[in-house]
Order: sequence, then C-alpha cells, then structure tokens
Amino acid sequence: MATFPFTSLFPLTLSSPSSSFKLSTLHAFRASTSEYVSFRHTPRREFLKGLALMPLPLVVLREPPPSHAREVEVGSFLPPSPSDPSFVLFTASPKDTPALRAGNVQPYKFLLPPTWKQARVANILSGNYCQPKCAEPWVEVKFEDEKQGKVQVVASPLIRLTNKPNATIEDIGSPEKLIASLGPFVTGNTLDPEELIETSVEKLGDQTYYKYVLETPYALTGTHNLAKATAKGNTVVLFVVSANDKQWQTSEETLKTVLDSFQV
Repeated sequence: MATFPFTSLFPLTLSSPSSSFKLSTLHAFRASTSEYVSFRHTPRREFLKGLALMPLPLVVLREPPPSHAREVEVGSFLPPSPSDPSFVLFTASPKDTPALRAGNVQPYKFLLPPTWKQARVANILSGNYCQPKCAEPWVEVKFEDEKQGKVQVVASPLIRLTNKPNATIEDIGSPEKLIASLGPFVTGNTLDPEELIETSVEKLGDQTYYKYVLETPYALTGTHNLAKATAKGNTVVLFVVSANDKQWQTSEETLKTVLDSFQV
C-alpha cells in the first residue's frame, strides 16, 4: 500500500489499479493549491507580521441622508414657474423622500422664491425608519430663507385621524377639528384655539384643501404661520409656511403666494 505524502491536505490512499490516474489528479490539485501550501508552511510569526503590514480598508459608518438637501439656492437647479417666472417650481419625486419612495405619499408641488435653500430633515423626523407604516406624522421636506421665512411639508397617517380608509379631508371633519389634531406640527409645540385667526376651504379639481391663518406668539416655528392641508390615499399632507415678525413684515405677500401654490 502506497500513501501519497500530501496526506496533511488530501488524505487519499492509493491502492487500486488506477493509482496512476489518481496520482495525476493529485498532482493537478497540488499545483492548483500551491498558494495554500505556501500559506500552510509559513511560520506563524511571519504570517502575522505580514498581516500587520497589510493596509486595511477605511470603513466610514455614517447615516445616509433621507433627502437630497442642497446648500445652494433653489433657483440654480429648479425650473422657473410657468405661471410666474419670479418663482421656481418644486415638484417632489421619489428621490426626495422615503415616503415618496415607499408610495406612502402622493407627489406634491409648490412655488418657492429662487433665493431659498433646501434644509436637511433629520432622519428621526423624516419617517425613514417607519415607512411604509408610520404611526406618527413625519416631515417630508423643508426650505428656508433667513430674510423671508421657511416652509415644510408634514405628512400624517390617515389612521391617526380617522378609521375610514381613503377618507377625504371632509370625512375627517371640519377645518377646526383637523387643525386641533395637527396644530402642534404647525407650531413646533402647542396651538391654542385663540391663535387660529382664519380658516377657509378651497377646491382644486377633485381635491379639497383646508387653509389656515395663525398668529402664534409662542410657536417655535415663528410668530406667523400659514397652513394648507388635504387628504389623499392613506395620508393627510400639511403644508406649513412660517415667519417671524421681521420676515412677515417684508414678505407677507410672497409667503401667501407660496401657500396658495401648494397642490397634491
């Protein structure tokens, strides 16, 4: 009985008449594994020393941004509005937010002054971790200008406001009832009934919108807030326009134009 000396790697015993065939097969295998054999017989200390000298890849762990916020004026990348070239038109698409990618929010659009910039939405506020079944409202996008004000789109699961599937905004209730539920997402803290100055109802095609004018002296978002809300699919979408006293004094009409332009 002849034992091939490569038994440490391939313990075969060659005793049959076809030994020559097995030997040639083993020789081929041995050649193909020459790198492994070399590794097997490398002294442990030298091998570890080689590992220590090998460059290791740099792994950077970071949280992916939930939206494509840009630190440039929107006029540099958004198209002019067909209805008013002094504004640009923002049309939301799936690349902009996690909810749009999940199909949990219908696309929306609104006008912006070209000097505004998109602000980053924190991941914890964006709904990135709960799509497509978020239990609480989340922020879709934000834009701002330090001289004029800021806007944000807030989305709320319909189930939070009504048990009726695919309900219209009228099914949810009156404008006053809706803002009582969503008011804190307008102000950033609380909303008192006396801060609601005016409500109105607007019909655009088959879509109904509730509109609000609020004077909110203690709001975190600003002392002046405008809001517009509608329901579509499984979501209520709330558009909020905010300003402090100085911004409101110089930009009131601009901010009202931005609010009126919002459509889902």
